[in-house]
Amino acid sequence: MQVTIDLPEKLLQHFNRDRLNHEILEALVIQAYQTEKITHAEVGRILKLPSRWKINAFLKQHNADLHYDEADLESDRATLEQLRTKPNHTAS
Repeated sequence: MQVTIDLPEKLLQHFNRDRLNHEILEALVIQAYQTEKITHAEVGRILKLPSRWKINAFLKQHNADLHYDEADLESDRATLEQLRTKPNHTAS
């Protein structure tokens, strides 16, 4: 989809015009992520970021906190506990 907007020249002078489309896309993605309209994975797909680490780095660079709440923490704790109690089946 293509969208046309009018931007004041005073604002445009602060941007590299060759990268303006990408910078606007990034700003919209950050806003959508921060307001939980899109997920971490969607950030990566939209911006074509190849890994979870690159997505995390992008979000950190733009001061966008990762969505991680108490339920996520409890889920991670349960997973760790399962991994700790699971017998190790590696060959010796």
